[in-house]
Parts: sequence; structure tokens; C-alpha cells
Amino acid sequence: MLNIVVLVSGGGTNLQAIIDAVEAGEITNTRISGVISNNKNAYALKRAQKHGIKSLCISPKDFGSRTEFNRNFLEAVDGLNPDLLVLAGFLVVIPPEMTERYRNRIINIHPSLIPSFCGTGYYGLKVHEAALLRGVKVVGATVHFVDEGTDTGPIILQRAVEVEQGDTPEVLQRRVMEQAEWKILPRAIDLIANGKVKVEDGVVKVVEDDN
Repeated sequence: MLNIVVLVSGGGTNLQAIIDAVEAGEITNTRISGVISNNKNAYALKRAQKHGIKSLCISPKDFGSRTEFNRNFLEAVDGLNPDLLVLAGFLVVIPPEMTERYRNRIINIHPSLIPSFCGTGYYGLKVHEAALLRGVKVVGATVHFVDEGTDTGPIILQRAVEVEQGDTPEVLQRRVMEQAEWKILPRAIDLIANGKVKVEDGVVKVVEDDN
């Protein structure tokens, strides 16, 4: 059984997609052992509570230094004994010690087809604003492992989504969530839970079923 801890900052729509997929049996061999947010007002915490999932808030604002926050954050994560950390709209930089300790055991969902519209400054609605400003015809989402860089870790899954005439950033964001993010994040977790994801020389190999 894969114990996962989901890290969130906002509404938690990707968290809900994970919860729904676990309860529907689409994610197998997996248990959500906890949800951690840096924002005490995050609706994601309420989503966790509704499903009986342990939830807690650890905010940098509550500590005198980032070093102190990082130490307490890492202790809280370790206390939940995760096999996998899932960043689902988590807007805090992961401490280097955590990246090292959980090497190839932290995944993130990013709302673009990496390497497009990713890296520092590209998050949330900003990604979709940039895509529309550039005039691209295809966008999408990416699930990747987290390393020391920003959106630079090995890619696990991607799914493309078409841009439609008249799209606003908000409309496009919703379509990317519905058609890509909420599909590939649960799929990636299920693949990892069943031993079908390997990282070799910095590249992800997905082991498909024989049939």
C-alpha cells in the first residue's frame, strides 16, 4: 500500500480528483495518509476533513525564519510516513533537504506541456495568460518528479488540450484541469503505486501492462 501525502495551497481541485479516484478504485494500492497546506484558509483542508483525511497547516508566516519553517515542515511530512509526496497546487518552495530525502518520491502537477510555460513565475492562471498571449494552439498539463530546479524534474505523463477561439485564461484553466490535470495526476499515482514507473539516467520509464 502506497502512503501518499498531498501538499496544497488553495482550493484543492486536484486533491479532490485524487480522493475521488482512490474512492472509485481508479487509483489502486494507495492510501492518502495526510494533507498539508501552507494556507490555513485553503478549501483543500476542508475537502480532506470531509473525507476523514488527516490535515494540517504549516505556514512560513508562523516561523521566525525559513530555516525554522523548513525544519518543522520536514518533521511534519516525515511524521506522516509518506512513500510519495504529491504537490497539487503547492506554492511553497520545497526545501533542499526534503528533495534529497525523498528523491524520486515527490511529484508535481504543472498546467502546461513542459518545457513550455514553466519555471519561476509560471504558476496558476499566469501559465494560461502567457499561453494565450503567445498565441499557442495546444496547451496541456504535465506530471513530473521534483528535483532541485523549478519544473525541471523527469516527466512522467503529459496530456495535450486544444486552445479554443475566444478562450479567456479562466476558461482555458478550467479546460486544462478537466481534460488533463484531473486525469493524469491520478493516473501517475496509480502507476507509481503499482511499481510501473522507473527513473533511469534522469528519464522516466513507464512499464505498461502486457495486454
